[in-house]
Amino acid sequence: MSSFAATYLTTATGLLQKACAQNASTLKTLGPIIGESIAKGGVLHTFGSGHSEVIGRAGGLVCVSGLFDPTGGFIENLVGYGTKLVERYDRAHGLLPGETIIVISNSGKNSSPIEVALYAKEKGLNVIGLTCVAMSKSAATVHPSGKKLHDVADYVLDNLGLPGDAITPVAEGVMAGPTSTLIGATLLNLLTLEVIEWLKTGGHHLPILRSQNMPNAIEYNRELGKKYKGRLSRQLA
Repeated sequence: MSSFAATYLTTATGLLQKACAQNASTLKTLGPIIGESIAKGGVLHTFGSGHSEVIGRAGGLVCVSGLFDPTGGFIENLVGYGTKLVERYDRAHGLLPGETIIVISNSGKNSSPIEVALYAKEKGLNVIGLTCVAMSKSAATVHPSGKKLHDVADYVLDNLGLPGDAITPVAEGVMAGPTSTLIGATLLNLLTLEVIEWLKTGGHHLPILRSQNMPNAIEYNRELGKKYKGRLSRQLA
């Protein structure tokens, strides 16, 4: 392993452990909140870069739906665009009171994630912001409210990254090796497991997807998804 890679691995592993510990209380709090909604037939919604980590994943929950930006975030700073996106999603799939949405934005300053979060709060959803608080505090918001994602969210999961995301010095003034994906995905998986544990403890059905490479898994997953017809933005295979 190169020295750059070794440095990244050591630093990132330590940061991951710290982020898991710091967010543990929030994750524990969210397990019953999301679990209760799912037990009643609700859906967990997501928006932002990296959310595919919990949509349609083997070993994950079937009832996760994603609000997708067709521009891939290219115009996420266009004020009003996020509101139009979430309004369209709401009409198509429904954002229901008591459900939860995870809004993901490493910087927390861009307009679209903030608008999605504000809209969801008005609809009575619980809003989780997955962000880098240090990065967010170092950059000015582009939203007219003057707020950032961590100001709007009901619950904040902090990936504890550095401003600029990368953590490994590779040249004078040049950093490489981002951590937002690594830590963000781990926090989302931990959140999923907290929800699953709450459901199991309460004797509820566990709507967990199986890998489509396993025998009869596709048929099994399709049967799970029937309950959520029209509510999931990505249909099961």
